[in-house]
Amino acid sequence: MLTLPSSVRVYLAAEPVDLRRGHDGLCALVLALGGHDLYAGHLYVFLGRRGDRVKILFWDRGGFVLYYKRLERGRFRMPTVPAAAREVELDATTLAMLLDGIDVRRVARPVHWTPHRAA
Repeated sequence: MLTLPSSVRVYLAAEPVDLRRGHDGLCALVLALGGHDLYAGHLYVFLGRRGDRVKILFWDRGGFVLYYKRLERGRFRMPTVPAAAREVELDATTLAMLLDGIDVRRVARPVHWTPHRAA
């Protein structure tokens, strides 16, 4: 299970990416997509064109880390992305399911209970 602090955001590129890109190429892509602060420790997720590979870029104390995974069978399934979106924000649970090859569009999450506010 992937455990991330609530302060860490996860951004998934809405379009497939040429995964021959390395650290610098993906950093340039992050800046072009959303202009995010690369050094904030957030995760930037990129799926390859064939859908069987993923790269995750993040900053960790003095250097960029590039996590790479290839599925031997199956494909990573994109979550539902709004039509004009260039990226979509995920939570840690959705990212973990995505990395396991689970089709997150078919997962039905329960409605979370929230307390009523006092008037």
